[in-house]
Amino acid sequence: MKKTLLTLSLATTLSIAAALPAHAKDDVLMLPIAAALDANDARSRLGDDIKFYFGDQPTPKVQSKITTDKTSQRTNGFNKTPAEACNWVFLSSMLALKKKAEQVGANAVVNIVSNYNNNEKSSQTEFECHDGAIMSGVALKGDFVKIGK
Repeated sequence: MKKTLLTLSLATTLSIAAALPAHAKDDVLMLPIAAALDANDARSRLGDDIKFYFGDQPTPKVQSKITTDKTSQRTNGFNKTPAEACNWVFLSSMLALKKKAEQVGANAVVNIVSNYNNNEKSSQTEFECHDGAIMSGVALKGDFVKIGK
């Protein structure tokens, strides 16, 4: 009898939970690249060895294109404002691009675009960040190249 009531109670609870609408927070934010580079000691952490060019930003002459790649990074948003979490995960994404550039012998990453869920958004001045209730995420895509000095 107890087992039957417990099973019935569990089934009822699951039915009610399944019927409730899901309201997961997923705010899409477009934030300034310059502010993200000014936060978290980003400029010095990225260094000067690899150059980064966003969207259709003018670049020195590209001598050779090595590859195209993308990165998708997440960070917890606990005890952070959306801008703080997004700036932090932007830096993580940029560090991933830097690491890839070093691995493939590139000295620049050009045509960097936001690429969340493979939906490209190109901007010279802003990046896309998805800020959820628990996590924030940034996805970037770029071309790894050798540029002239």
